[in-house]
Amino acid sequence: MSLRSIPSSVVALGFVSLFMDVSSEMIHSLLPVFLVSVLGASALSVGFIEGIAEATASITKVFSGVVSDWAGRRKPLLLLGYGMAALTKPVFPLADTLASVLLARFLDRIGKGVRGAPRDALVAEVTPPDLRGAAFGLRQSMDTVGAFAGPALAMLLMVLSGDNFRLVFWIAVVPAFVAVAVILFGVREPDREPSGEPRRFPIRRGQLRRLDATFWGVVMLASLLTLARFSEAFLLLRAQSVGVEDAYAPLVLIVMNFVYAISAYPLGRLADRLDRRNLLAMGVGLLVLADLVLASAGSAPVVLAGAALWGLHMGATQGLLAVFVADATPADLRGTGFGLYNLLTGIVLLAASTVAGVLWTAVGSGATFLAGAAFALIALVGLLTIVPRRARA
Repeated sequence: MSLRSIPSSVVALGFVSLFMDVSSEMIHSLLPVFLVSVLGASALSVGFIEGIAEATASITKVFSGVVSDWAGRRKPLLLLGYGMAALTKPVFPLADTLASVLLARFLDRIGKGVRGAPRDALVAEVTPPDLRGAAFGLRQSMDTVGAFAGPALAMLLMVLSGDNFRLVFWIAVVPAFVAVAVILFGVREPDREPSGEPRRFPIRRGQLRRLDATFWGVVMLASLLTLARFSEAFLLLRAQSVGVEDAYAPLVLIVMNFVYAISAYPLGRLADRLDRRNLLAMGVGLLVLADLVLASAGSAPVVLAGAALWGLHMGATQGLLAVFVADATPADLRGTGFGLYNLLTGIVLLAASTVAGVLWTAVGSGATFLAGAAFALIALVGLLTIVPRRARA
């Protein structure tokens, strides 16, 4: 198996994710610091805004996944979701209050929600089952290249512009529109034979019964893990808490996403060959270690080490969880399955980020990450209970 075995539409979707993540992370890597330093927000406000934003994306994914299954088409929803995200990017440099930032994040995450489930369903549809670990890993790796290139570019522009947040936000608009162009010209849907029967709307009791205990077990496991993995905004605030200057705060996300990017594809390939449960358990263990390092951090190098462990955990778990969802859902309900998965984990992320903000404000940064480590240990127990041994493609 080589990269040439991966379908061209998966590679194109990887480039779409790369460009959109460059745009998004140029903004998001600075946004928590912008909120605290420029607009005077608290850590609790940051956690609430990030939680609301991600929960919005997750709720939207349910409806977009259902609609893509019902219509039998994925690409129109990809265009709508990525196009909406591109059109809302200019709201960020114009924002001057917490309410306007919340509005911008809300609209941006609706766009993310519209595209998420149809994109993952399309990757599963165009890829043979024995290559899904590699395909999801490659798309996630390319997505994460953008996730560390965006903060790197943001940091460089902040240094060159004398900490001009709004200029960086304006420049971030450009790669978002490049991503939309790649969808238009590079992504192809597989041909579908007409069934001769009208498509049934997936949100029906009889249809949802087809999502069995294996699917709901994966969702439960992912929800437990999400409790331990609150918003990455708290990584940026942790760097600031040990004295990292505003212009260099994105370095935390650069390190995290660099490790994530270089690990997701090889670990995805490994998941197609080895016991997936063991690989996922290793990833959860890495999150426990990352949280403990970040809880005890007293200097920038220790925070960066914790961020690197966090990124390695993401590389070992995110693509693999998507493979579990793809394998556990019928082909004609795959968009719905990914939508429900993202809805429930998004609701949990809202709760986790809000709790993280409360702990940070009331007790301190160390308590936030210690709580994350505790929830990760609970998720590890859940993994050993829920996912059967030798869980393979």
